Amino acid sequence: MSKIINIEENNSILIISTEGYLNKDLATSIFDESSKYIDDGTRTVLINLSNSNIVNSIGASIIIELIEKLQDVNGSLSFCSLPTIIEKTFTIMGLTKYCSTYTNQEEALEELS
Repeated sequence: MSKIINIEENNSILIISTEGYLNKDLATSIFDESSKYIDDGTRTVLINLSNSNIVNSIGASIIIELIEKLQDVNGSLSFCSLPTIIEKTFTIMGLTKYCSTYTNQEEALEELS
């Protein structure tokens, strides 16, 4: 089952950890949860994909909407712990031109703080 398994804030960084297939449903949940925080002033979102194994085109298109929403408020989206297949997909789609990727959450938090 695809779902958000954790949402937390660390030094004004919203961290969303997921599990399962990054499809329309999971991406919509990520977008909706992130939007609540963005509307309240959060400008940095980190998505931990260590427990997600694949992404489809609809999921990726919703992530693009999140990138655009963050860009509208001078925010940024980053990813950490990407499985190889998701990292390759994001690179092919050009998403990595608009967001940072990190090996793990600790590295991301160190760089983003």
